[in-house]
Amino acid sequence: MKKTMLSVAAVLAIGVGSASAADLPAKVYTKAPPVVAFDPWDVAFGGAIMSDYVFRGISQSNQKPSVTAYFEPRYNINPNLQLYVGSSFESISFTNRAAAEVDIYGGIRPTFGAFAFDFGVWGYLYPGGQCIDTIQGGGNICPLGSSSIANGNVMKKDVSFYEAYGKVNYTFNDTFSLGATAFYSPNFLNFGFESTYASVVGKVIVPPTWFGTSGIGAFVSGEFGRQWLGTTDSFYSIPFNTLAGVKLNDYNTWNVGIGFTYKVFTLDLRYTDTDMSKVNCQNITSDFSSNGTTSNWCGERFTAKLSADVTLGAIK
Repeated sequence: MKKTMLSVAAVLAIGVGSASAADLPAKVYTKAPPVVAFDPWDVAFGGAIMSDYVFRGISQSNQKPSVTAYFEPRYNINPNLQLYVGSSFESISFTNRAAAEVDIYGGIRPTFGAFAFDFGVWGYLYPGGQCIDTIQGGGNICPLGSSSIANGNVMKKDVSFYEAYGKVNYTFNDTFSLGATAFYSPNFLNFGFESTYASVVGKVIVPPTWFGTSGIGAFVSGEFGRQWLGTTDSFYSIPFNTLAGVKLNDYNTWNVGIGFTYKVFTLDLRYTDTDMSKVNCQNITSDFSSNGTTSNWCGERFTAKLSADVTLGAIK
């Protein structure tokens, strides 16, 4: 969920002196220049506050503000190959009253010229959840002692899941880059079905000369993605506990925005939308704030996000 990662590049420069044979009376050996020290270890970390935590077009915070923070140790095998692990935290507002979203991830980032790749596994954990039944006290689809909500929606106690992912980005020049992503989960949000998300992304960096010597930078970026879903297990079936399940429709999502950077800070202003119906949005989210039939968590919205990102290597 989404989150923007920092990249680290380490450059080893070796200079070689030269002279023509006519200039040298005999073979001359020159002392090699010293090798520049290379520290393969680095740590990226940061945090942000956002007007709404939107994941693939769907609000995860009941369309309310959210905060996030992350910590990512990195090991550079060489300047073009990086290993990393990380963890992040996001405040959420789910029907099952989960305390927060806690992400644990890791992977590898190879670079080949203008191509930058990223492969890994991402785990989305939602601790502190409760099984939400249609009746207070449970006993229908949840164990006795469970809670309910007024609109009659239901949700599992644990909706944690993981995804394997691959990303590629091609940098054409100092201004423009284009990329693609793909995520696969064997049990998306613990619904009981496999799911895939794929997208194309693009970014245009505004020439720094536009802002003179102020140190301010800017960019325009966007994404178009598609989430493939399936039929849930019997927990979400109607009538409850039958084998039918509920079919969740695939949907498209897109966003476009402008960002402003200054030192370690980024202000991102973004428009997000989906082609999902309000009924399908209700089926996916179990929105506790809705009328029980339709949800507004998946509609168009404008968001603002102020973040700070830094690496230890950059501040040494």
